[in-house]
Amino acid sequence: MNDTSTTILATRRTPSAAVVDEPTRTVAHRKPMASTLAATPPRETQQALVRVLCVDDHLLLIEGLKAKFAVDGQIRCVAALASADHVIDTFVLHRPDVVMLDIEMPGPDVFEVADRLHYLHPDARFVFLSAHIRDGFLASAFRCGASGYFAKGDDLDEIIDGLKRVARCAEGTFVMGSKVRARCQPPKARTPRHGAAALSRTPVSAGPPATLLDSLSQREVEVLRLIGKGLSRNEIGAELARSPKTIDGHQERTMKKLHVSTRSELMRFAIREGLAQA
Repeated sequence: MNDTSTTILATRRTPSAAVVDEPTRTVAHRKPMASTLAATPPRETQQALVRVLCVDDHLLLIEGLKAKFAVDGQIRCVAALASADHVIDTFVLHRPDVVMLDIEMPGPDVFEVADRLHYLHPDARFVFLSAHIRDGFLASAFRCGASGYFAKGDDLDEIIDGLKRVARCAEGTFVMGSKVRARCQPPKARTPRHGAAALSRTPVSAGPPATLLDSLSQREVEVLRLIGKGLSRNEIGAELARSPKTIDGHQERTMKKLHVSTRSELMRFAIREGLAQA
């Protein structure tokens, strides 16, 4: 009898112990899961982060932008280059949301590089940040597929706001900083795509920025370029296989469109816009 009782009691203890141990094992198994979930950043924060490739040979500007990016919290620099030599390779490596390009840097022509980037990666979004606001630069920026143009004199907060805007706007928008906008005539109206509305602070347009240079015909631009190089009316006529009288007509119409009254003003305009360097 005693042996039997002992056996029964032992049998009952075994399942009882298993029931007690099971919750302990379950709790121990769930703790690492809770820790892993806590370490994962919220999905909204990851989506909000705008990643920028900065291409500029001015180190102080890049460092200033990085500091501002850190304060903002929704944007960061994933890579920085001092020239446009390796822009395409770096874009492929990091896949940034926006590429920010200086215009006047050592190395290859930045507009040619940007045009190549746009051709190879049509989804790439890039903007120009320059110390100079020239009609020729603006026109070249739009032609190569840029999404915006900012002046280095613009407020850093405005530039950062514009970069985030470029990353989130509908395809085909062109975002301008305040100093660039002041240089341009009112941009053409934009029809938002995919229900996207224009975002608040930095104006956008779907057409090219309207500048005085845009009002000139191709022949008038060519005449203006040669005037900027210092050629006389006879020399320009010989260069373009046109009579001096025809050149005079182009010059007169160009002066009216650019709102200047002398040939010397035309020459200064051409030099300022970089046409004389072409």
